[in-house]
Amino acid sequence: MDFTAIDFETANYKPFSICQIGLVRIEKGEIVKEMELLVRPPNNYYITRFTNEIHGISPKDTASSATFAEIWPSMLPFIENQLVVAHNARFDMSCLKHALAFYELEVPHFETKCTYRMYGKGLVKSCAEQNIVLDNHHNALADARACAQLFLKTF
Repeated sequence: MDFTAIDFETANYKPFSICQIGLVRIEKGEIVKEMELLVRPPNNYYITRFTNEIHGISPKDTASSATFAEIWPSMLPFIENQLVVAHNARFDMSCLKHALAFYELEVPHFETKCTYRMYGKGLVKSCAEQNIVLDNHHNALADARACAQLFLKTF
């Protein structure tokens, strides 16, 4: 099974305010590529206290990072015409589509699966029940990696 697991962390309540991306590419059931990127969100200095307490990312961390539009070309091959898996895909796909719209980028064709819908529980509880190690929850790469492992367990 080939797919891309993805997770976004946001700077504030706006879904296009992506400040971190975690991407895990699985081919033939094995991890072949991982990406963890800090992203400079629009209006970089508007990272709320609430979101900062969740993921620990501050405006200082993202000040010199690339924007989503600058990162998008390196992500596109892992999204376009692919199966994209997320835990709470509704949130992550909203972030992706809103960021693409914000930067006036075309939405590629892709399919989506949601491990939250498959397991019916949050990421921490789902991983614990499946004996999957989830280090550093709310780090986008750690969450994407855990999501990929959850999805692989469905086969």
